[in-house]
Amino acid sequence: MYDLIVLLVLLLIGYFFGRMAEKKHYKSIIEREKKYAKIILIATKYAPAEVLNQQSSLVSGSVVISVDYFKRFLAALRNFFGGRVTSYESLLDRARREAILRLKEEAHKKGSNMLVNLKLETSSISKGRKNAIGSVEILAYATAFYPDTKALAQPNAV
Repeated sequence: MYDLIVLLVLLLIGYFFGRMAEKKHYKSIIEREKKYAKIILIATKYAPAEVLNQQSSLVSGSVVISVDYFKRFLAALRNFFGGRVTSYESLLDRARREAILRLKEEAHKKGSNMLVNLKLETSSISKGRKNAIGSVEILAYATAFYPDTKALAQPNAV
């Protein structure tokens, strides 16, 4: 009986605090996505011809997000019965969006206005028993192109 009460208390704590943290994170993501919406992000392998002569560099953004106790419990139930593990979908969505935002933030700090060849790498960090997922890491990287500062400084240059 005591174990059942502990389980229920942990589930409730995981649900409420996990939900609160997730809402706060999504709010932050939405605000920053609006802020960096002007940075063009292209997933194609080759850059457009008009930026090929611009300076470029590799930029990256990564994030590690932990799974809360409630989501881990729901995923274990889903694994037992089979089917889609929807409790992890919001976790992966937040991690992917956060990694892309960190990528855009780094590009913005360096003065870039275009990112080309976006790539995402995902890994799970096992923690606990039976290789249960403890955290998810997502790395986003792309080639950042920088406007030609000499041409911008001299608008009448030929």
